[in-house]
Amino acid sequence: MRASQKQWLAKFLVGTSALSLMGIAQAAVAQETAAEGEANGDEIVVTGIRASLEASAMIKREAQGVVDAISAEDIGKFPDTNLAESLQRITGVSIDRSNGEGSLVTVRGFGPEFNLVTLNGRQMPTALIGDGGSAPSSRSFDFANLASEGIAAVEVYKSGRATIESGGIGSTINIRTPRPLDNPGMRGSLSVKGVYDTSRNEGNPITPEVSGIFSSTFADDTIGIVLVGSYQKRRSSTNSANAGWRDGYLGSENNWGSLAQPGTPRAANITNRPDPTDVYQVPQNASYDLNDIDRERINGQAVLQFRPSDAFTATIDYVYSRNTVETRNSNVGVWFNHEDTSSAWTDGPVAGPLFYTERFAAPTGTPGPNALYGGKDLSYSGALTENRAENKSLGVNLEWQGPGGVTFELDGHHSTAAVNPVNRFGSSMSLGNAVFGVQNQSINFENDLPIISYGMFPGIDPLNASLITPTGNAFRNAIFRNRINQVQLRGQYDHDGGFLDSIDFGVSYVDSKVRSAFGTIQNDDTWGGAGPASSIPDDIFSLVTLPDKFPGLARDGMIQSFYTFDFERMADLVEQNFQTCSNPATGSAQPGTCLANFNTDRRISEKTLAPYLQVATVFDLFQNPAHFVAGLRYETTDIASAALVPVPVTTRWVGDNELNVVFSGDSDFTRFKGSYDNWLPAFDFDISPMENVKLRASYSHTITRPDYASMQGGRTIDTLFRVGGGTGAQGNPGLIPYKSKNIDLSAEWYYDRDSYISVGYFNKDVSNFISSTRIDSSAFGLTTPIGGTRWNAALAALGANATVGQIRQYIITNFPSTVTGNIINAAPGDPLVNFEITTPINSDQKASIDGWEFALQHSFWDTGFGVILNYTKVDGDATYDNTQPSSVPQFALTGLSDSANAVAYYDKNGLQARVAWNWRDEFLAGTGPNPFYTEEYWQIDASASYEFIPGLTAFVEAINLTGEGRRGHLRYKNNVTFVQPGFARYAAGVRFSF
Repeated sequence: MRASQKQWLAKFLVGTSALSLMGIAQAAVAQETAAEGEANGDEIVVTGIRASLEASAMIKREAQGVVDAISAEDIGKFPDTNLAESLQRITGVSIDRSNGEGSLVTVRGFGPEFNLVTLNGRQMPTALIGDGGSAPSSRSFDFANLASEGIAAVEVYKSGRATIESGGIGSTINIRTPRPLDNPGMRGSLSVKGVYDTSRNEGNPITPEVSGIFSSTFADDTIGIVLVGSYQKRRSSTNSANAGWRDGYLGSENNWGSLAQPGTPRAANITNRPDPTDVYQVPQNASYDLNDIDRERINGQAVLQFRPSDAFTATIDYVYSRNTVETRNSNVGVWFNHEDTSSAWTDGPVAGPLFYTERFAAPTGTPGPNALYGGKDLSYSGALTENRAENKSLGVNLEWQGPGGVTFELDGHHSTAAVNPVNRFGSSMSLGNAVFGVQNQSINFENDLPIISYGMFPGIDPLNASLITPTGNAFRNAIFRNRINQVQLRGQYDHDGGFLDSIDFGVSYVDSKVRSAFGTIQNDDTWGGAGPASSIPDDIFSLVTLPDKFPGLARDGMIQSFYTFDFERMADLVEQNFQTCSNPATGSAQPGTCLANFNTDRRISEKTLAPYLQVATVFDLFQNPAHFVAGLRYETTDIASAALVPVPVTTRWVGDNELNVVFSGDSDFTRFKGSYDNWLPAFDFDISPMENVKLRASYSHTITRPDYASMQGGRTIDTLFRVGGGTGAQGNPGLIPYKSKNIDLSAEWYYDRDSYISVGYFNKDVSNFISSTRIDSSAFGLTTPIGGTRWNAALAALGANATVGQIRQYIITNFPSTVTGNIINAAPGDPLVNFEITTPINSDQKASIDGWEFALQHSFWDTGFGVILNYTKVDGDATYDNTQPSSVPQFALTGLSDSANAVAYYDKNGLQARVAWNWRDEFLAGTGPNPFYTEEYWQIDASASYEFIPGLTAFVEAINLTGEGRRGHLRYKNNVTFVQPGFARYAAGVRFSF
């Protein structure tokens, strides 16, 4: 978005929000119902938005260090329907969306894996499957698993503190649930609403959500109970145009996939060819994808408290969540062979494609559908992903307030998180189909949406279902499980008067166990056609149109329609006809199923002991009240890592430049250990130079632990290797955590009960980044025909200039005893295969991140109107240089971006209304040989509610009101990776509270 557009949008938002809210307010004044009720004479009870903002401001004001918070507006009513959507309103917090919902949180430029999530101060397990194409390994917490109705508050600790759990360089996010004895009496809420998602491609887009909370105290408020339940069903669609790319080439390179060199015949087909020093990328594949999503989320809580005296409180709580997500993908796409191509390019130094076209030779064969084998194909593929995340947490807390200001607290919990597949095929599956006979294919990159088009050879109709041929497939099976047992003993001494304010001390013991397992069965050697088109009945296919699935983006020339198919029926047919599951080319399945046996099984145990001490002081400095808090946390962690390693037995040469490792089917665990310790100091100082003004300064050390894949034990060898050798990977449980040294400065002015303005500066110096190194090594005694006796005999007969294909054919012809069909087996006298083993290490790379945070929360006197405005600017000294080719390794910080929020609200006379604008600038989302950027994104959300009679409220909500879409690219904006149109989501319902 250009600067002029941003200014226009800001003016438009402020103007329309104010006008609409004023109009609503005038209507509300005519109503007699009040949001403020009198109790006990002149006492005013404030509820709703203003109560939430007041509570959040109080948490920020009274906290040690830099803390922001969001509090529930009323019991059972959090500001947003999704916790992540609420958190993005906090200064410095951005979110990543999955399936149109907030899912993962980034704080001050540090992504989800750098933020620790706790529940009532307890470290929470995480379970996240990820892309489904590899073994899960992330520590990221998925907020989409939790409904917001049972949440009392969310606190974001941005500066380190000795008394809180370690693990978050970006922040520690603490989720607080209701406690009945904190609010004695009987109260509750029941909410019913319907959700209408305009993104849904087909089927009923209206789904129900029901939630309820009940809290009561008994026996003179010595016993309390809270019960929470929530059920949510959602149907949505996420449509996407996707493109995959080759590595970044220099204009001078001459590799497979690179552009023809000047002076060669096909160079004439290139317009404005990149210069020798320019960097460019060529497309490898592209597709239009339709994703239909069904989500079911169930949450529950139960809390029992007992307080026989003012000095002792016992709490038992149980939290449960279950989130089941099914995604059905249908796509049409093309792949490039990079032979007879034409293209046009922008100017360098980073050149982007304007269009890329490839032409193909006519297929050969007898007339009819089978003649098309060997020709270029148009892909009609589909995928099914279905997993269930389940979280359980049982906790016990005993608190005793002793004499003399001493308090002891014993807290323990047993918590589990797991993600498992819930269908008979696995966690993520894909099935390929194709129509053969593509004559040409092209992608135009001049608009936001890449325009994919194609032409078929005469007589080939791509919309003739009888020509659709089954091709390759893959069935992936993954699980992720995390179990945490934790015990904490906390003590506090509150000193009555004097320089010493309090002493906090305690110890935490965390025993965390993780299991991450993955397996796949695949038939990727059948992309040329697994069998004739006649093996699949035509009625399995359904014709769908495309331009209407990309509103506001569709252009003339794009593919107009394609065939989708019944995934389950197709999977059964290809198994019946081609034994895709019972006899796959790669991997193995559980007998009688398509559930892949695990060939990756990683098990990690982390045990951390962490004592801490914190001393808080209060004094006058220059006749102004001041506080200084010093704390030290020591942590020692022991790691035991085991990995199931498939046992390879031999190799096979299956293609000119393709060799396979053959596994025995047996596996064995290898085990490694590691350990580390850290001293984590934290210092906080604040002073009030005048009434309601607070200046803060903090210094702390924080850590984030490595991802689980990097810590896995064992060595794995990739199945496919080339003539030049193979690749593999080996984990390193000896890795030490990322470490950050943090400085925070802030100034805050609380000029009214729920109004303040603040400005803050932060700096983080981070070390111990994880990089990788490669080790050349043989593995498992595997040998290769390349360079062996048969290879040398072929060279002697054919000459030194013989091609790999000629050598391969010579061996097949002259050494038949070592050949099975067209596959050359390993034989005595073959040399060992050289594998490049990649292993993670802590590098000496360091990075510095700094930024500014500005926030304003203002209530316009007693009018009911108010605004919340914040802006965060983040900079880092490790950026990606897009002008360098992929062959140059680069280190860069991901996730850094500026962000802003603007919220206008009204809360008075029984009416609540809110309009919120959230914006995040473009950011580097991934690194490696090529950078990946997520482009600037903003959206507007709105909600309103009206209390008709005390306790009965009707409400409406709108998410992404203007239907903003999302887009990503690589080095240049034309190197688009995905484009997704945006759609609004609406909800309406009623809430009864008492």
